Order: sequence, then structure tokens, then C-alpha cells
Amino acid sequence: MSPIRIIGIVLVVVGIILLIVGFNASESFVDQASNFFTGKFTDSTMWYLVGGAAALVGGVLVIALGGRTAPMRG
Repeated sequence: MSPIRIIGIVLVVVGIILLIVGFNASESFVDQASNFFTGKFTDSTMWYLVGGAAALVGGVLVIALGGRTAPMRG
């Protein structure tokens, strides 16, 4: 397995962990109150969710495209 794919797998795992933490944080009393009064979650919860989604998508792309090399011209 190439090091690039290992990095992709690590990104996917980190992304899933951040999404789980973000979803759990969004269910907290403070976030529910913030959402009720302001219509949005707290900044820290949003960073967890956005960062988790970005890491997950980036990891999937690295896994899918990371092992490819450009054809040699010569």
C-alpha cells in the first residue's frame, strides 16, 4: 500500500471522528439553546462539522486518485 493511500485512510478516519464529535456537540443543551435563539449552532460545533466533512471528502479523493501516476513521455 502506498504512503499516499495511507494518508487518505487517515484523513477519512479523522473526518469521521470529527463528524461524530460535531454531531454529538450539536445535541448538547448549549448548542440547542444557541440554535433556538440564533438559528445556528456554536462556532466550535460548526468547525467540527465542516472540518470533518472536508477531511472525509479529501481523504476519499486522496484514496481514489492518490495512487495514479502520470504517464511518462519520452
